[in-house]
Amino acid sequence: MAGRINDDDVKAVRDAVPIDAVVSEYLQLRNAGGGNLKGLCPFHDEKSPSFQVSPSKGLYHCFGCQAGGDTLDFVMKIDHLSFSEAVERLAGLAGITLRYEEGGYTSGTSGRGDRIRLVEAHKAAAQFYVDQLGSPEAEIGRKFLAERGFDQAAAAHFSVGYSPAGWDHLTRFLRGKGFTDKELITSGLAQDSRSGKPIDRFRGRLMWPIRDISGEVVGFGARKLRDDDNGPKYLNTPETAIYKKSQVLYGIDLAKKEIAKTSRAVVVEGYTDVMACHMAGVTTAIATCGTAFGGDHIKILRRLLMDNATAEVIFTFDGDAAGQKAALRAFEDDQKFAAETSITIAPGGMDPCDLRLAQGDAAVAGLVEARTPLFEFALRHIVSRHNLENPAGRAAALAEAAPVVASIKDLSIQHESAVQLAGMLGILDEPFVVKRVAQLARWARDRGNQPPQQGRGRPQEPAPAAAPPAGGGPALNLRSPAHRTERELLKLALQRPALVSPAFDAYGIDEFTAPPYAAVRQAIQDAGGASQAGDDYLARVRDAAPNDTVRAMVTELAVEAIHAKTVDEVYAGVQLVQVRLRAVDRRVLEIQGAMTRLSPQAPPEQHAAVQEELWVLQQYGQRLRNRGAEGL
Repeated sequence: MAGRINDDDVKAVRDAVPIDAVVSEYLQLRNAGGGNLKGLCPFHDEKSPSFQVSPSKGLYHCFGCQAGGDTLDFVMKIDHLSFSEAVERLAGLAGITLRYEEGGYTSGTSGRGDRIRLVEAHKAAAQFYVDQLGSPEAEIGRKFLAERGFDQAAAAHFSVGYSPAGWDHLTRFLRGKGFTDKELITSGLAQDSRSGKPIDRFRGRLMWPIRDISGEVVGFGARKLRDDDNGPKYLNTPETAIYKKSQVLYGIDLAKKEIAKTSRAVVVEGYTDVMACHMAGVTTAIATCGTAFGGDHIKILRRLLMDNATAEVIFTFDGDAAGQKAALRAFEDDQKFAAETSITIAPGGMDPCDLRLAQGDAAVAGLVEARTPLFEFALRHIVSRHNLENPAGRAAALAEAAPVVASIKDLSIQHESAVQLAGMLGILDEPFVVKRVAQLARWARDRGNQPPQQGRGRPQEPAPAAAPPAGGGPALNLRSPAHRTERELLKLALQRPALVSPAFDAYGIDEFTAPPYAAVRQAIQDAGGASQAGDDYLARVRDAAPNDTVRAMVTELAVEAIHAKTVDEVYAGVQLVQVRLRAVDRRVLEIQGAMTRLSPQAPPEQHAAVQEELWVLQQYGQRLRNRGAEGL
């Protein structure tokens, strides 16, 4: 075993890889003001961005689900890695060689996490397949690509490769790289044979590497080339620890930047369709991997598209029955998008790859532009199944189509679609159809379904009046002036410690009335105080937190914007004074209560001591009111 990673190396990894560079591999980030960035949280479903990243502090926090931490925490959570695996992944990106407390420098296999090993095996396999595509045996694969309009440059751009037809070419190659038989079986690159020895899963096939959104190879799609291959036309990697077909999109690594830039994604049906679209200039094309387009795919796209009024997802399907069925399945998920959804079908039932071969690149680009709103396509499909030549047929079509229109959340689109439906059905009484749709929409709302809203997406939720406690005690009351001021002061102490030092370090834990804030104040104190802030200040405070809940609150306060146009000594002084003044006033009330309860028979010196403390506090409070921060 390699042992524990050296602490200095962990710190070097944290410092070397900017958090915004890592996070932007998974979602689109935009300016949030105050040096922060924002995007749609990858850890929970939302339509309004509440996920914020602070590049200067190396931290992220979601104000919706409370997830937060540093770069390592993000990588651990999003890719389900252990701490050491996350450090090793980022160290690889930064070119840092890690040292271990037992065993010195890393040496290939020792100490590597299981997931990292699977990723490394796939990376090596991908290069092996690419190298094999140039072999004499792979002539059949090169011919397949050429017949579909893909030259050597196109194959290289998508890292298309070839798996040799023998039983264990890849297996022997990866063994030579230090991978065990167990790792090869677990990765899905090999499988058990009747003899009990592992053999290659993919043999004699054209190979497409499937990458996750960060660009790591996590699986393969393999296309049959020979008639004597008794397997399926396409064979994909089985479900593994790193490959879940419902959670990956082929081509997302190449398309993600353009999707974020143009707020458009084009969903096609196969690997060659993705290649054809990209070669034709439609570089936002992606495809599912042997499964229907579903909810997890939607989440991936929404993080890239964000809640943009112009965002659009365009589906391209074959014109056959299977393609139409897939389109209707996509329509069922239509309103899970914070984007317009459209469909386009190539003439003659061709897919984008066939269309490019037959009519060229311009035809593929034109296909995408000649799109139809998905809900309109769904309505036309429903209407086409009924005989509209008689009243009974029109009534039946209306009965089936009206609930579809009523489910549209955008009231303006719902109304326009109702009018459009009346025209499709040949019903001259448009108001009747509009009224029927409205009745169905109200009926759905009355039974607990989400009511229609103005605007396609969900309305933004108002800021909560209370937040969950960090460290025990009652929930925070964010409408409380005291809690708001304590929060601002802690944000200053974490984000701009020089503005509140050294006065802040003299504040007692009990001056923070919200238990979560008191716990953060304690963590700052345990980390050496605000006056000892340095490059590793926030890391020390987070390490000093007694549990994950308090640590999350530290992260939240370190990322949340300070509520001031100008953050300076004057603003900091106001927060210092307000927190101290409220503490003084609370103590004055306590002493006045004690004086009321004090027995007349109590010794005179006891009365005098209580009155003396009351007088001192009242004078101090008056000084704070008159002189502000100078009175501290």
